[in-house]
Amino acid sequence: MMRPRRALAALLATGFALASAPVTVADVEPAVPAESATGQPGAAPPAATEPVAATPVAASAPAESTPAPGPAAPPADAAPALDPAAAPAADAAADSGAVPAVTACKMFSVALNYAAQNYEDFAYNTAGDGNSVDYRDPTVVSSNQTGRTALRQAAGSAMEASNTPGLDPSISSPMRSWSLRATKLVLLMGLHGGGNSLNTTATNMNSDAQDVQWACAAAGTHA
Repeated sequence: MMRPRRALAALLATGFALASAPVTVADVEPAVPAESATGQPGAAPPAATEPVAATPVAASAPAESTPAPGPAAPPADAAPALDPAAAPAADAAADSGAVPAVTACKMFSVALNYAAQNYEDFAYNTAGDGNSVDYRDPTVVSSNQTGRTALRQAAGSAMEASNTPGLDPSISSPMRSWSLRATKLVLLMGLHGGGNSLNTTATNMNSDAQDVQWACAAAGTHA
């Protein structure tokens, strides 16, 4: 019973982890060596300071070899080719059918994330009691209202994404289904539905979301 309710939020866990991984690797290495080399000013270690200074000199030696015209020119030419703004524009122009998919899948991804984040508290507050849900619990009352508001907005965004002009039916159909099930979940929460109905609806929404993700991946984008 507990897994389907939490599954709606679990869909986003991997996405956030992948997004945060590159940031930590990039920030750690450069800060330490620069400060450790400058922080050794003593009378006794001048000899030790010179080997440390020799390390930057070794780093500057390759810099002296770089003025050679051969190595310096390729990086300058490679920069425009790696421009992220130019490459997608060229790809989008080459395949006009990909444009609706990119637009719709991005919009659906935002709706999915928003729904999952705001439904999570209600799912956890009502988990573990089978079909019984204590709608008088203050935490359930609060998370119920928050979850319904977010699901209503997400359902509207998902339906708008499914109506993107030129969107392939393999993408628009599961988007529309997810939107309708999200609306159903809003009604169930508002009518104080039982845990079984909530779980079934959330599970079906997850299935629709996976179908959207597969279809978006087949179109060369992601949701």
